[in-house]
Amino acid sequence: MIKEIITYPTPPSVQYATDVRVFNEELFSLIEDLKDTIEANSLDGLAAFQIGSYYNVVVVKKADGEFLELINPRIISNSGRVTTQERTAYFPGLSANVTRYEHINVVYQDREANQHSLKADGAFSILLQRKIDYTFGSSFFNKLNKEEKKLFEKKLDFGSDIAISEACPTKFNRDYITKAINVVTAVMLALAAVSLFLSGESSQELWGYQKYLFFTTIILNIIYFFYAQYEGKKFTSCTSCQIGNIIGTTLISLIKVFAIMLISYFIM
Repeated sequence: MIKEIITYPTPPSVQYATDVRVFNEELFSLIEDLKDTIEANSLDGLAAFQIGSYYNVVVVKKADGEFLELINPRIISNSGRVTTQERTAYFPGLSANVTRYEHINVVYQDREANQHSLKADGAFSILLQRKIDYTFGSSFFNKLNKEEKKLFEKKLDFGSDIAISEACPTKFNRDYITKAINVVTAVMLALAAVSLFLSGESSQELWGYQKYLFFTTIILNIIYFFYAQYEGKKFTSCTSCQIGNIIGTTLISLIKVFAIMLISYFIM
């Protein structure tokens, strides 16, 4: 029978799944319900936890389409670390970058209460770890690092996998530094234009101001370059595009300032 899958913000039914002690028709019916629900929702696997059962049971669909039934599964050893993008039915439509073990060894029982063990790696290892998490009342949210958790909380608020409004704003504090640079650059250009109508001491005096403004713009560009990178790290969803923009903005500003300074040198 197809069951309703528990989704956020509804909490799972219990905090910890109870190990199966009696292998009877009730257990077998639960396993069939998990299979039907997996098929109906085109999923890779489910823990009994996810449909409101308190039993420690996990069913996953293997690459060949066959189901693997794991009763009372436990991860007994692990090795390696890998970070991948994960999705889960508990957070429909959302994903997160989760760091997990690359290789695991699992022990479990079958319907006849026989003990088995298996080794898993790659995508299969990650799938098993994600499902076994639910037997401890957990989800991948508890595995996220501080930055990823903060971003995922924004996704939850927006109900979207791309929380654009908060994750990557269109205005930054560094824009104020850019405006200051542009103002100083405009003043330098104006002084260069005025110097065309002056000569002697007046021109030399303007040259002194021009040098002062030149060093001011250099300092402002340095401040902009480092502060912009610091500010950009707060928004992990668009960090790569920001770095290119920061470098480009700084280079263009410096080229303009040096060009104005070169022209001023010859006419002052």
